[in-house]
Amino acid sequence: MLKLDHLTVIAPTLAEGAAHVRACLDLDVPFGQRHLYMGTHNHLLQLGGGVYLEIVALDPEGRAPGRARWFGLDDQKRVRADWEEGRRLRGWVARTDAIDAVLAGRGGMFGRKVALPANDPAFDFAIPDDGALPLDGTMPSIIDRRGKPRSMAAIADLGARLRGFCLAHPEPETIAALYRELAVEGAPVLTQGPRLRYRAQIETPTGLKDLT
Repeated sequence: MLKLDHLTVIAPTLAEGAAHVRACLDLDVPFGQRHLYMGTHNHLLQLGGGVYLEIVALDPEGRAPGRARWFGLDDQKRVRADWEEGRRLRGWVARTDAIDAVLAGRGGMFGRKVALPANDPAFDFAIPDDGALPLDGTMPSIIDRRGKPRSMAAIADLGARLRGFCLAHPEPETIAALYRELAVEGAPVLTQGPRLRYRAQIETPTGLKDLT
């Protein structure tokens, strides 16, 4: 029902996000787009197999969307605190062709379906009323592109390929059960850890690197 779509580095500023990925992967990820409907912007990098990396941040020149932004970006104190703790690869997005079925009975976890952009919708995205990450980022954000696959043509391919995706969590069995219930393909491998922390192993032209 769900499949890994992309990983998200959630940054206090886009420049900091790009610099972090450069330090981890030795790659300069180019600018992607401005989300005029959400007041955010990003850099994008292909990771192979239709999966990509998004570096996303609040756009200081953007307009407030009139509702909570995605990825918890309205709470800049929290974004900064996570960043300073080294929790920078902070979440992920899963795609579905049946968002209503995924959200049925799970609105408290994933939020409500929002059609975006509002004036000419191309996709649906689930956003909690407060904009927070689902289960503090343990669960994916949900996207439904209305039957149209995400075009990779506008996303830079610098030779990076995702080789592993892991999540350390205090209660890995509980989270694993939720992933099984949702039938998530490409979900992170779960390990025991004191606090939620993601790590991706990415093959690059200069070797295998860790993104955290």
